[in-house]
Amino acid sequence: MYLIPSLIMFGCGVYGFITRKNMIAILISLELMLNSVDINFVVFNRYLYPAQHDGMFFTLFAIAIAAAETAVAIAIIINVYRVVKNVDINQITKMKF
Repeated sequence: MYLIPSLIMFGCGVYGFITRKNMIAILISLELMLNSVDINFVVFNRYLYPAQHDGMFFTLFAIAIAAAETAVAIAIIINVYRVVKNVDINQITKMKF
């Protein structure tokens, strides 16, 4: 029952990751995919091992890693914006030394 929304979320994330040119939109799409994977961790843990909580611990760990990844990505995007004055991925080639 929860796998269908997770599949839709992952599909929307992949579509957004492939089609967007804005770095912030790509980051949001990536986070959408990571959240759908977290839902899958919890759902499969609930179905396969209802007495254990391993999937929930994996989910908490994945959320912490995703938060750190988002902080680093936003710092990179801010630095790119300072140099190029745009967050379009086609404009990043201007940053070559």
